[in-house]
Amino acid sequence: MPEETGLPLPDAGAPGPDAGGLQRGRFTYFPVAPGRLEFAAEVRQAILRERPQVVAVELPVTLQEAWLRAVARLPEISAIVYPDEPAKANPEEERAVYVLVDPADPFTEAVRTAREIGAEVLFADPDSGRRPHLEDTYPDPYAIRHIGLARYIEAYRVYPQPRSDEIARHAAGIAWKLQGADPEARVLVVVGLNLLDPVLDAMEEPQAQPLAHTRREGIELLNPHPECLAEITVEYPALQWRYETFRAAMNEERLIDRRHAQLALFREAEKEHEIHTGERIAHWQRRLLARYTRNLALADRNLAAGIFDLTVAARALADDNYAWEVWEAAGRYPAQRTESDLPTVRISGEEVWMDTRRIRLRRRLPGTKRRLRPYGLKPRKKEKVPGEWASQLNGTSICSYPPEDLVIEDYGRFLKKKGKSLLSEERSRVEPFTTSILDGVDMRETIRRWHEGRIYVRQFQKIHGEVGSVVVIFDEDRDNRYSYMTTWLGENQNESDMAFYSTFPFDNLAGPGIGRAEYGGFLMSLPPRRMYDVWQDADYEFAESKPERLLLAAIDYSIHHYVVYVAARPPRSIFKTIAARASRTILYIPLGQLSPVSLKKIRVVHVLDGYDKRETAKDYLW
Repeated sequence: MPEETGLPLPDAGAPGPDAGGLQRGRFTYFPVAPGRLEFAAEVRQAILRERPQVVAVELPVTLQEAWLRAVARLPEISAIVYPDEPAKANPEEERAVYVLVDPADPFTEAVRTAREIGAEVLFADPDSGRRPHLEDTYPDPYAIRHIGLARYIEAYRVYPQPRSDEIARHAAGIAWKLQGADPEARVLVVVGLNLLDPVLDAMEEPQAQPLAHTRREGIELLNPHPECLAEITVEYPALQWRYETFRAAMNEERLIDRRHAQLALFREAEKEHEIHTGERIAHWQRRLLARYTRNLALADRNLAAGIFDLTVAARALADDNYAWEVWEAAGRYPAQRTESDLPTVRISGEEVWMDTRRIRLRRRLPGTKRRLRPYGLKPRKKEKVPGEWASQLNGTSICSYPPEDLVIEDYGRFLKKKGKSLLSEERSRVEPFTTSILDGVDMRETIRRWHEGRIYVRQFQKIHGEVGSVVVIFDEDRDNRYSYMTTWLGENQNESDMAFYSTFPFDNLAGPGIGRAEYGGFLMSLPPRRMYDVWQDADYEFAESKPERLLLAAIDYSIHHYVVYVAARPPRSIFKTIAARASRTILYIPLGQLSPVSLKKIRVVHVLDGYDKRETAKDYLW
């Protein structure tokens, strides 16, 4: 067997040391993972660099006419459909095979680029019937961006794939086709990674013509509907459009980076989400999105997340509305049209893939049909003339809406319990079970050390003391969006004193004398009727931001040992010193650990212009 080498022939430009091609005589073998963008980019660069006279691709010769026609339609994506051979177990079962022709597929890119440079395209798969089952699990091609193509291929070939007589016959058929190519031409062979070694072995000796189909009946070329592309493509449509956009200018220094594309996707979805709902995605949510998508990708043995994981992460870190925008942005492919010279069809993921996952998104946006209420329901009141509600403001006093007070007080109690539980978990002790199960079996530690054959139990340290104040920061207000700052006192022994900053409530009226605002952050402290105006208190002048002023006040007014601080990031280290001098301890809870749905419910506050508005507020607020 001749030695594999990456050195160039005297009369041919061969791949560089990291090009990934294997050169044997006049043949250069370029192994790829089907459907993956990084390999499509590498194939295009290799063809443009080497300028071979023949480009052979591992595609069925019976699909050549349909495939070339589909390539001519690019950047519009096409689907080749043909009847599958009936299974032996059920000969009467009718099945169809779907083959997508999209820009990010390396085989499609090889055909496309070969035609651009005027090279002959050779379809090397003889189509000898049902393809043998080949393992098609590849390491994430995103690794090529960091280790290079040659090292990626080398690492894959270290562990050879299982061989069988059926695979050997299939490789022999491809080898026969390659051996029949122009003997004077330089040939670039684009073949699947899992079939590379069998083909290399088959090329070592002459092959006979295999028994194969010369043509297939019932082949159709279809135009997939734009709305179904996200379900059926290997690479999500927005990533493919990004590839198509930069394809002409792509070179070794400027390749498509999946994570940059993912960031651009999230930014586009953020803009649409804010337009449709008026809500912003905070910086802490972006940070957690990056971490969560990375973890989801690693759970699937990938380095970069796909469209499903991106959508799941968006729903978990924000809500269904944002997840919907992420899915829509990821599935957007401007070149695809509903009107075409081909039949336009909707193809579901179940028709193309064997193992599919489902996600149900419930988009909650006010629409025309939703506003059509059944007869008998009380409609929301509106102004008779513009400015009617604003004219009823007198500014003598303000107060809260009692039903909202109950909700936020209940959430404050929940945060106090959560803060103590987190502290208890930090101070817990895990040990092997001997005579007592202590506070219960630690299942995670027991499973992690299952090889030891022992059961581990956990003991929680009792936390002495209670939580006195709670601070929740939704937004640090770096752009001064939350200009309204006030302090109000609890009206009974179970209602906290509260200081908060928010948007100006009376810029958005929900009723006569009823303003609607959005919290940027708030402080709650019990017992009530003790708090001075936090925003005018000279003791807190050294605070650098509104959240820091609230935290200083929380430490100052807390009558118990612990202060809960909920925010996207922890306070500066100096606040630990300040709290310790006051015999207090700050319990930090990351905002991302709390339910975004619950946070959304408590973030809206209604400010009433006088106690008399409480009687009528129930007619305007739900």
